[in-house]
Amino acid sequence: MKQYLSFVLASGAALFTACGDHTTQPRSLADGLSANAPARRDIGNDPRPVGGVYVGTNGASGNAIVAFARRENGALEKLGEFSTGGLGIGGGGDPLQSQGSVVVSRNHQSLFVVNAGSNSISTFAIDNGAAPHLLGVVSSFGSGPISLAVTDERLFVLNQDNSIAAYSIAGTGLPTLLGKLSLGAASDGPSTINASRDGHYVFVTERAAGAIAVVTVDEHGNLTSAGRRPSSGGGPFGFAVTNRDQLIVSEAGAGAVSSYKLAGGVLSLVTGSLSTQQAAPCWLVLSNDERFAFVANAGSGSIGGFAVSPDGVLTPLSSDGRTGVTNGSGATPLDIQITRDGKFLYVLQTGTGTVGSFAIGDQGTLTTLPDTPGLVPVAGFQGLAAF
Repeated sequence: MKQYLSFVLASGAALFTACGDHTTQPRSLADGLSANAPARRDIGNDPRPVGGVYVGTNGASGNAIVAFARRENGALEKLGEFSTGGLGIGGGGDPLQSQGSVVVSRNHQSLFVVNAGSNSISTFAIDNGAAPHLLGVVSSFGSGPISLAVTDERLFVLNQDNSIAAYSIAGTGLPTLLGKLSLGAASDGPSTINASRDGHYVFVTERAAGAIAVVTVDEHGNLTSAGRRPSSGGGPFGFAVTNRDQLIVSEAGAGAVSSYKLAGGVLSLVTGSLSTQQAAPCWLVLSNDERFAFVANAGSGSIGGFAVSPDGVLTPLSSDGRTGVTNGSGATPLDIQITRDGKFLYVLQTGTGTVGSFAIGDQGTLTTLPDTPGLVPVAGFQGLAAF
């Protein structure tokens, strides 16, 4: 499993193989806020940064966040590295084999990061200059947290042992556990967790099992399995959920994307295994208006784009599957995210140790911008969040 990405890159067409209950707090934590964390205002009112970009180092000897301030023109300025207070697992190109290991809250005031090596989740407050300030660390209530999903008041974590946990993130303190659930065996290969916009459903892609699990969430945060359905294609990996309860899913094994519609807790197929024409499509995001889906093709150094109809039907934006192309060769794009203003797409490029940038056009076009250095090539970095 640890060699999943290197396998798919080396094997061309064979894109997929089988892509403690505690809370700790830093000394500065008091009444839920770090003493050195400035009061948070809307960063849009600041005349300088208009957002931030955050990448997880996943360091085995000490996990950290590499933070960048974002300017109006999309340029990034490195702010530094900020310890998560936990441990990653290290590795090479894609050690967590997941999407969403670093996420920003919907109000852009909080940052959440998995610590896969110490079974914990770190919470940061984001200040006016886009710098993160560690508030504390909570247990993931499972082994090897790899993916996170956030709604207005809830945080969900997926562990590598195929268990999930739900937390309350109301207020300014640390996440508070609400419920836990095991989805099955770790050998099912859990990859990514995400939630419906209202938080009533949670979904998990299981790449080895070739399935998508559906979980209901009640008003108290209790989790109940609603079953799972087979994926249209092999290796379901990253995905996004629309406001219309549609799932747009990348399939690393099939080299494709599919879409589904949720109704009554059941997923029905809309578009099945539409080829990306590229290698190792793993990480997928939606444009802010939900008209387009973008997928990072780690094996091809490209970003694929698809139009998304109101009914969830997918249509390629380019004839060759390349809506955007990374700078140079060997970039190996992994995690991707779109800014809150919808103008830019950023991607963690593990092969070159850079953050790739693309300007998004009205019709879903992508214009490649200069890369931003500041990372370490093929060093186990995983997870990118942006706003």
